Amino acid sequence: MVPAALLLCFASALLLYLASPQQRLRKAPLPAWMRVAALAFAVSGAGAWIDVLSVGAGVFTALTALMLGWVGLPYVAWYVGREERR
Repeated sequence: MVPAALLLCFASALLLYLASPQQRLRKAPLPAWMRVAALAFAVSGAGAWIDVLSVGAGVFTALTALMLGWVGLPYVAWYVGREERR
């Protein structure tokens, strides 16, 4: 259950990043309705973490996984863009 919870949180972070107008991984951002899908993934991921852990630990673990995705994706975009500029 832990890999599924982590995957749901990272998928949520990725969808939210790719739907943002500031994203740099695609030429055009995803449609705005994908933010709703990202929210659904985040809630599902939090529910999975709560099922594995208790409520308090599950919520904070889900927020930590989401934060890691949100912080890491701009660095991934920078690295991919750096390779394309060569």
